[in-house]
Amino acid sequence: MKYAQDQEYPVVKVESKNIYYASLLLSDYAGSISELSAITQYSFQNFNCFKKYPDFAEVMENIARVEMKHLELLGKTIHLLGLAPKYKAKEPSSFYYQYWNANNINYDTFIITMLKHNIYEEQLQIRNYRYHLCLINDRYIQNLLNRIIADEQIHITCFQELLKKYTAVH
Repeated sequence: MKYAQDQEYPVVKVESKNIYYASLLLSDYAGSISELSAITQYSFQNFNCFKKYPDFAEVMENIARVEMKHLELLGKTIHLLGLAPKYKAKEPSSFYYQYWNANNINYDTFIITMLKHNIYEEQLQIRNYRYHLCLINDRYIQNLLNRIIADEQIHITCFQELLKKYTAVH
């Protein structure tokens, strides 16, 4: 199974420092729907399913590794833009930065529910990235976000394939 695009990730670069762009990317980095949340979610699922659903657990582990790469790239970009890449973000419903916390994770262990939730979260993350593409006028960041979106679309396909498999079994 393929977990990421074959093309290389773009070099981490920005046209100039921009705190506004950095604050937008903080939500992709460590918001409630973010790379940090995805890594933690998929790790939890891997740890809880490796005995009962080893193929699912392997997919979760590999996708979590791709999400770690996204986290790294976003963190470096945020730093170049002029902010420290802390695990906090402004959520849409708040004017204040909120630190990431484990309440962002869905602790369900029924495989069908996990897969449906993962698909939904990946779709939301893509929507957030596309929205940020409209707000960020920096070609380097746009290239990075488009590259990350391509991986997230692959993740949705992986989850949909597993959902089809496990829906037939359950």
